Amino acid sequence: MTLRNTPRIAFIGFGEAGQAIASGLREEGVAEIAAWDIRFPRPEGERLKATGVRAGVRLATSAADAVAGSDIVISAVTAASSLEAAQSVVPHLSGHPYYIDINSVSPGRKIATAALLGDKARYVDVAVIAPIHPKRHQTPVLIAGPHAEAIAPLLSEMAMQLKIVSDETGKAAAIKMIRSVMIKGIEALTYECFLAAERAGLLEEVTVSLKNNYPGIDWRETTTYNLERMASHGERRAAEMEESAATLRELGLNPLMAEGTVAHQREMGRLGKSDAVRSTLDKDRADILAAIIGGQA
Repeated sequence: MTLRNTPRIAFIGFGEAGQAIASGLREEGVAEIAAWDIRFPRPEGERLKATGVRAGVRLATSAADAVAGSDIVISAVTAASSLEAAQSVVPHLSGHPYYIDINSVSPGRKIATAALLGDKARYVDVAVIAPIHPKRHQTPVLIAGPHAEAIAPLLSEMAMQLKIVSDETGKAAAIKMIRSVMIKGIEALTYECFLAAERAGLLEEVTVSLKNNYPGIDWRETTTYNLERMASHGERRAAEMEESAATLRELGLNPLMAEGTVAHQREMGRLGKSDAVRSTLDKDRADILAAIIGGQA
């Protein structure tokens, strides 16, 4: 495919999201993509670099090297590192590039990041609202901020699926953070409820009882799916839920449920690293629950 516009794109952070979006954009016809991740110089960075090479991405030697001459900078780091990522590039930005912040952080953090960048970049608040696989760069996103209207045609030409929600920075983040209270909270409730049912020897009985109240939900399938997601991505989801809790505090609410979700997501992320739990993630919920109980013993 030949794009009318061929922006030079730099990724700051090259984990799962960065890799997926970069590989999709390369296949879409974006020729110049650079990436930098603070893990590149470390042993664990070898896998990230190998993925970049396969995708045809230029591996930068620093954040400054990555953003040099870029038209678009995409920040895709861990939630806790989003402000630090902006700090690492702001002295090296030139040409007033777009700065696309896809990190799962609170509206307040996005507003602070935009203020840090100032007039060195055109900041765009972006919220990824579905799993990054299998759609990669075509995963639906919400965008907000004063530059959302201007960048939308360019992102659309690169086949990105977007919806402008506001010209106010932080509004896209707010939607994602607030909806995460429900989505990741349901995962945590599933974990707590069915782990208790398994420990009590009443897994099927509890499932049948729930079916009476929620006939439209297949609890066997839902439980298996939610447990797998938590085991595979619990640590990242816990960090995101900490930002959801921060969002609720910014809104004057006490995030009791969100904080409980943080604890369950983090525990499942820890348990999901064990071979015993990982080996059950493609099996039935009873197998996963039994492995979890074994890991807690």
